[in-house]
Amino acid sequence: MSVVVGYVPTPEGEAALEAAVQAATTQETRLVVVLSDRGNRFGGDAAALQEHADEVRRRLDDAGLRHDVRVTRRGRDVADDIIAAAEEGGCELIVIGLRRRSPVGKLILGSNAQRILLDAPCPVLAVKPPA
Repeated sequence: MSVVVGYVPTPEGEAALEAAVQAATTQETRLVVVLSDRGNRFGGDAAALQEHADEVRRRLDDAGLRHDVRVTRRGRDVADDIIAAAEEGGCELIVIGLRRRSPVGKLILGSNAQRILLDAPCPVLAVKPPA
């Protein structure tokens, strides 16, 4: 069993990682972190992406958690990567970060968040960063 979290180095990603660490610790289970370069967040810089992955590994090692940090690059959609990780490991929970949105923006979730919420094989915890 595991907890899966989608992570990018943003306030939303940090909130999701923090919630996932807490859930995995409470459930005494493995944490699977899906770190993606979708949307060109790292400018196509594979070294920057790997550096963030290494930092996440260090943080999880320091927390004493069993973990697997998966780096995904262009190809499949990030929602597919997160759902696949959940299906592979008998996931108990998926954690995602959500951006704060304007009143009009609240009518529409991000496409990745919406797909994960609709297609996930387990419960999904959506978190926002502190105000």
